[in-house]
Amino acid sequence: MIERLLYKTIENKLFVGKIIILTGARQVGKTTLLKQLLRQKEGVLWLNGDELQVQNSNSKIVILDEAQRIENIGLRLKLIADSDSEVQVIATGSSAFELANKVNEPLTGRKWEYQMFPLSFGEMVAHHGKLKEMRMLPRRIIYGYYPEVVTNDGNEVEILKLLTDAYLYKDILSWESVKHPDKLQTLLRALAYQVGSQVSYNELSQMCSMDSKTVERYINLLEQCYIIFRLPSFSRNLRHELKSSRKIYFYDNGIRNALIADYRAPEVRQDIGSLWENFVVAERMKSNEYYHRWVNRYFWRTKQQQEIDYLEESGGELHAYEMKWNPRAKASITKTFTEAYPDSEFQIITPDNISDFLLPDPKGD
Repeated sequence: MIERLLYKTIENKLFVGKIIILTGARQVGKTTLLKQLLRQKEGVLWLNGDELQVQNSNSKIVILDEAQRIENIGLRLKLIADSDSEVQVIATGSSAFELANKVNEPLTGRKWEYQMFPLSFGEMVAHHGKLKEMRMLPRRIIYGYYPEVVTNDGNEVEILKLLTDAYLYKDILSWESVKHPDKLQTLLRALAYQVGSQVSYNELSQMCSMDSKTVERYINLLEQCYIIFRLPSFSRNLRHELKSSRKIYFYDNGIRNALIADYRAPEVRQDIGSLWENFVVAERMKSNEYYHRWVNRYFWRTKQQQEIDYLEESGGELHAYEMKWNPRAKASITKTFTEAYPDSEFQIITPDNISDFLLPDPKGD
């Protein structure tokens, strides 16, 4: 059984007087995590999004699956938090947008909130060791880290097809604002082909036969449902830095590859550079979240097309990274960047040093 990195974090927050909110895409293992965590606990009540009977229950722990479906969920949880400190409520949701809108204001100061992602490099290293997981890197880059994909060797393509056919978009397609599911799929495929590249809403609107405002709205919804995420451009000193651009990545490489039906091995792919960049940026995001590294994330590009794949800003320090699948590939940081930000640090991330980049420093991060 694969132990999730959030296990200890949530366990330590039980019965400290606050609601626990756990969000993440469908099928990333939210329910499985809670069942593992609470398997030896007594007085656990599981409710789905159509029920809320806590007031009539003697249970000490109440799990609300897909809590965004519950009418007035924020106010109801506030009443529970204010009136019964002996009941621990854990609410899960696959739509950050819906759940956050309903609970953020009523539960101000009354909740712990965590995001859960597909399995991570760090979790798999903890499960079967770094050497084995390093050997699995080529498969992870193609099939990704969804739990059912990882645990069903040989059935990856079938499982990914089921996920991308509709299940991951169930929340989005249920909203009235999405009137054209076919265009949503077209947009996703267009984004899949542009992973690691600067994205233009105007260009996407032409490719998908939608206006740019609709494209932006759909991208917001896809981000809130944990399918994609945006990386903004970094700008501080230079007039010719791009100031309002963005790159879009997928939370999971398997989902990206399923959308374009391309499961070829890394060594024969033209897009291996983009795949590696998506993998590294997504895994670094999981690692930062789970190991509690608080950073601002960006990419950097100028109007002259000088570029750095990924930047992190933390504690007044700026770290620049280039992603290279081939460890022997050469890369150097542009002089324009080093002159503008002389105190920044630069590193190339390859399969040879990916574990150092994603795992916590044993001496303390």
